Amino acid sequence: MRDVRMRGFAERADVEDVERFLAEHSPPLGSEQVASSACAGRILAAAVDSPGNVPAFDRSAMDGYAVRGADTFGASPYDPIRLTLVGEALPGKASDAPVGAGEAVRIMTGAPLPAGADAVVMAEVCEEEGGKVEVREAVAPQKNVGAIGEDIRTGDALLAPGRHLRPQDAALLVSVGIGAVPCVRTPLVRLVVTGNELLPAGSEPEGVKIVDSNSVMLAGLIERDGGITLPFEILPDDPDAIRAALAADDADVVLVSGGSSVGKEDYAPQLVAELGRLDFHGISMRPSSPTGVGRLGAGIDGSGHDRFAFLLPGNPVSCLCAYEFFAGPTIRALGGRKRDWPHPRVDLPLARKISSELGRTDYVRVAIEDGQVVPLATSGASILSSTVRAAGVVVVPRDAEGYPEWAEVEVRLYDDTTETYERPAQGRPSPASSGPVGGIQ
Repeated sequence: MRDVRMRGFAERADVEDVERFLAEHSPPLGSEQVASSACAGRILAAAVDSPGNVPAFDRSAMDGYAVRGADTFGASPYDPIRLTLVGEALPGKASDAPVGAGEAVRIMTGAPLPAGADAVVMAEVCEEEGGKVEVREAVAPQKNVGAIGEDIRTGDALLAPGRHLRPQDAALLVSVGIGAVPCVRTPLVRLVVTGNELLPAGSEPEGVKIVDSNSVMLAGLIERDGGITLPFEILPDDPDAIRAALAADDADVVLVSGGSSVGKEDYAPQLVAELGRLDFHGISMRPSSPTGVGRLGAGIDGSGHDRFAFLLPGNPVSCLCAYEFFAGPTIRALGGRKRDWPHPRVDLPLARKISSELGRTDYVRVAIEDGQVVPLATSGASILSSTVRAAGVVVVPRDAEGYPEWAEVEVRLYDDTTETYERPAQGRPSPASSGPVGGIQ
């Protein structure tokens, strides 16, 4: 490959081409058995059918008395029917006595229905005294009875593959006696954070050293997207140290933070190409144009791959942008989740226009004020605070020169906000909001 250090990119790939490539090369990982009691939050890898009936026996749906329904016909408050009490049934403990003609068994909710009984009369319409039960309301056969298979029958489809398992799904699985289910394997992600200038998270900045914040941001995003971040250390700008980290085969995805551009000490692109295949380096987007995508361990012909490698710029906003466009969707897809933006989207009018450049995709940080989308006027890809002030981003595609004032735009929100964004009253945005936003690096 061409060494772009201190030379720059001869050409840049379109965002759409990179996204299409990743979608074609990131099928879900293999499956693993996960205990049903711990499967909530995982992605089901195969269909699950019920091994038995639910309920597995006829059971009472009420506290009351198990009877033969026909024996209660004609009962009323003015003319109760008297039945002989012959036993008791509790949840987990069946009655030893069957119910014969003119007989009843005291029964609690969930207890198995005694032999001979076909209905349960509610305790509220009965009165028990001296071994007898007065029934003041008739019940039809099967009344207040949970019949075998009423909820689920043997062989019924319970859950479909690809389902994001919820706590109630896990409860259903254990209720039918399924101890473990096949789930898509959780993607393991290795962070390769490089930079002689970096101090570990938790340090205080000192002199010309800066604190590594990208790893904190990336670890949170990886967890959000269903992956697991492996332990890591900050590496110096040393090709041997970076090569060793890239060559480790314990991850499904490698995220390189820093050392990915065209500077003298940006070794990662050459090393990815050496250890596998660098499919893209340099993408026509702003920010994060130095982003790279490769596959470590890929064959000489590029067929197959062992693990993806994403070269993320060191500047925090560029790092976030590149992750959200390329690494995040891939991690989600490998884990069996949807590639789509993981948070809500909202359509609202622009308070002022956004300027862009044809042939380049722009990632514009925006706030939402009074129901209007307000682009944040900042020109630095290192201004991490701009992403904190932002409610989300507007993506300007490469075939657009931006959006005019008051145009309806889609905002990709940064979180699952519960805030309701009300549309402004009819009219133009306030004059104070006028003026284009551009020059976002």
